[in-house]
Amino acid sequence: MTFEFLLYLATGALTGVLSGLLGIGGGMVIVPVLVLLLGPHHFPADHLMHVALGTSLATIIFTAIASSRAHHRRGSVNWLAARGIVPGIVLGTLAGAWLAAQISSDALKVVFVLFAFYAGTQLLLDFCPPPSRALPGNGVLFGAGNVIGLISSLVGIGGGSLTVPFLVCCKCPMREAVGTSALIGLPVALGGTLGYIAMGWYVSGLPPYSLGFVYLPAVLGITLASTLTAPLGAALAHRLPVTVLKRIFALLLYGLGVKMLWSVFAAA
Repeated sequence: MTFEFLLYLATGALTGVLSGLLGIGGGMVIVPVLVLLLGPHHFPADHLMHVALGTSLATIIFTAIASSRAHHRRGSVNWLAARGIVPGIVLGTLAGAWLAAQISSDALKVVFVLFAFYAGTQLLLDFCPPPSRALPGNGVLFGAGNVIGLISSLVGIGGGSLTVPFLVCCKCPMREAVGTSALIGLPVALGGTLGYIAMGWYVSGLPPYSLGFVYLPAVLGITLASTLTAPLGAALAHRLPVTVLKRIFALLLYGLGVKMLWSVFAAA
């Protein structure tokens, strides 16, 4: 077991705890950490961010399966909303992966930084929009799925920070919004992963064990550890002041965003 693989395990362990504790998607942690870990290992600089995003989405597949099954057993999935959103999600994630392949690694970093600031602000303010309307028709749901899938694919996340507020606005109870978001995270991750594999399939210079823009050793290490530590995070959620922890994590997101933004300007 190499030191590199141990770092992937550590990243997965941290991601699992945070996901279980705060209900956040792992991509907000995985992407910036992978940028730091993969950079020294001879990944082409032009595609470093693409690999981090594709790898992050691949790890989310497994956590989304476990999470969506658990929510389904508890009856907290709005299948009507899911059926309306998922077709748009699939199209949006594939489009996001295609768009990411056309954008430079530094530009993708800026996109991620902007989203990290958004997610941090959402956590810091504990923002949840008031319900404003009933669940819209399939056309609106399809359009919302396009947007959620596109953004999620561009920043390597499962989309919960976008899906949950949207569903709450549509008068879904919070528990149902979270459960439906967990289910929707699966097609987000699958569509995005397939897109990044396809977009990176013929790219030269990627290291061994790369499947397009997905780096398999990192997927394996992160998934193994996060699966084991997510229940620990869920247990800690009942013992620790989650509001305070959300604010701490928000500041961490700001810090990661600033560091990534600085790397862009430093390389310019």
